[in-house]
Amino acid sequence: METFIVKDGEENNRIDRYLSEKSDNHSRVAIQRLIEEEKILVNGKKTKSSYKIQKDDKITIEKEEPKISKLEAQNIPIEIIYEDSDIIVVNKPKGMVVHPANGNLSGTLVNSLMAICKDSLSGIGGEIRPGIVHRLDKDTSGILIVAKNDKSHINLSNQIKNHETEKTYIAVVRGIVKEQEATINMPIGRSTKDRKKMAVSKNGKEAITHFKVIRKISKSQLYFT
Repeated sequence: METFIVKDGEENNRIDRYLSEKSDNHSRVAIQRLIEEEKILVNGKKTKSSYKIQKDDKITIEKEEPKISKLEAQNIPIEIIYEDSDIIVVNKPKGMVVHPANGNLSGTLVNSLMAICKDSLSGIGGEIRPGIVHRLDKDTSGILIVAKNDKSHINLSNQIKNHETEKTYIAVVRGIVKEQEATINMPIGRSTKDRKKMAVSKNGKEAITHFKVIRKISKSQLYFT
């Protein structure tokens, strides 16, 4: 269950818009459907999508059960960086989806992990996300820490929630970056123009990024294969 308390300055927004910006797991259309199904409550009572939220309102979203009935373990090679009885750390390649979703039920990291770990994956993520504590986009390669039991899952989730973990990315940026290093501190939420994307939003979650330029290259140094 997700719970949100409306803060000062957030009031008088439509509840469907507010929640779609606050929640990482639901689009505005999904929020409206959950409101109709009475799975979203305000101060313990059912509501409407047009409701204008008020300061100190307590909003709860009931957790939806996974709709995918069965996943198959697949022998998909994956680089294992570290493994013990609590966690497994893997290097996810570019082009691989982390967990199954409707229309994409195979070839994911979860399918691979099920073959490697058998029944040793945390069940907290639900049937379609066993062991998954954090994610990377399909086209982003990098290290993922996967929980092999519920205790480690909770521990890792709390570390991420409390900003006790540090994530480092290497990216190619188009354009000219004037600063050699700097900090970006702007809240991120669902884009109001494209619900599949994230954007800077005054009602978004805190997002702090420290960046440092490693190397600058000219157009003449770029090449394509």
